[in-house]
Amino acid sequence: MSNSQDRSKNLFTIECREIILREYQVEDLDELQNLTWQPHFYEFLMDWNVSKEQREDWIEHYEIPENERFLDAVVRDGEIGELRLRLGIIAKDSGQFIGVCGTGILDKVSPPNREIYYGISNDHRNKGYSTQAARGLIKYLFHHTNVEELVAIAQVRNLPSNKVIQKCGFDLLDDIEIENNKFHSYKLRKNKL
Repeated sequence: MSNSQDRSKNLFTIECREIILREYQVEDLDELQNLTWQPHFYEFLMDWNVSKEQREDWIEHYEIPENERFLDAVVRDGEIGELRLRLGIIAKDSGQFIGVCGTGILDKVSPPNREIYYGISNDHRNKGYSTQAARGLIKYLFHHTNVEELVAIAQVRNLPSNKVIQKCGFDLLDDIEIENNKFHSYKLRKNKL
């Protein structure tokens, strides 16, 4: 894995085996919007299926600017606080935007509650891309930020997502209920890697 943080020349990326994690760009709007309206995507990720106008507002005014603040904090001292980082999953072979991966504060669980999340296009499921993305982001966070532990949640019935989390080394904590859905809750400590 390699990463690039020269903000004036390149977009931030984390290179994985078959995919690249790349910070959002305005040009990702249509692909991101299409992805978030796939039934399996909005079935398992809360609050992602919004109108295109809402998505455009978020990407331009919140997501891209917050990514910049996150990456500036990493360069400065690694103290990311409650900032979020939102990345697209890009297939190396086609350059296509095929999913999302990111980190932020999960207010549904008690602190420390820095989570990782991911979602992949229906056409690219069961190829190991979600696991590569999650592992790439985990490694980046533990090596370049002040993060000491991460959490992840997945609906109990979302077997593929639970499998990804387990492959990444997270330990199962307990089950929680959010908006009438039952989730497995996991934790991964930096010293476990």
